[in-house]
Amino acid sequence: MILYPAIDLKDGKCVRLLRGEMDKATVFSDSPASQAAVFEKAGFEWLHIVDLNGAFEGKPVNESAVKSILSHVGSMQVQLGGGIRNMQMIDTWLGAGIARVILGTAALRNPLLVKEACRLFPNQIAVGIDAKDGKVAINGWAEVSDQLAVDLARKFEDAGVAAIIYTDINRDGAMAGPNLEETQNLAESISTPVIASGGISSIEDIKRYKDIETSGIDGVIIGRALYDGAIKPEDALKLC
Repeated sequence: MILYPAIDLKDGKCVRLLRGEMDKATVFSDSPASQAAVFEKAGFEWLHIVDLNGAFEGKPVNESAVKSILSHVGSMQVQLGGGIRNMQMIDTWLGAGIARVILGTAALRNPLLVKEACRLFPNQIAVGIDAKDGKVAINGWAEVSDQLAVDLARKFEDAGVAAIIYTDINRDGAMAGPNLEETQNLAESISTPVIASGGISSIEDIKRYKDIETSGIDGVIIGRALYDGAIKPEDALKLC
């Protein structure tokens, strides 16, 4: 199971939101590139980045911060989401050194884009499914659709998606523990690997995901718990 430290970008800074609300952002670093370097030095092999402004505006906003991160990490691979809505931008980011592009709003509104991107860029496209009470939220979580998360995931079973990144919005940034049951149900309903996100607040939460790894849980994204020190990188990496 792969651990993904998270860097959420808002106005060029590294922040964490509470349940996806932009006005409830805590700034943890003015230098996302330096934070990425800290994660790499700790031993993480992957980094998860979200352009929060981009997710709301429907286009990349924090490009300079992302490019700075890429210039400061060496072997660590980076996956990026937020505001990526067309093939040109997918191609641009992959060409810039992003290892995996995450499509969220585009997956709901333009599933053909996801399938074509998977064809052109094998194993470099992930689908981000952010859910509130089981239903898919888009546009930076500002809009909740009628689409069930599991139904959306099933649409891409034959597309060659590298992973489904599943976030429970109600748990995200709340340090209240993950929605293990919903994540496991999703993983068991599809063949695509699932990366879990939202609410991981302790080493015990990681252990719980590790225990159900065989259900299809391929990785776990950790945010606030790393910044607050509730999870020590060395303990998490040793476990996984």
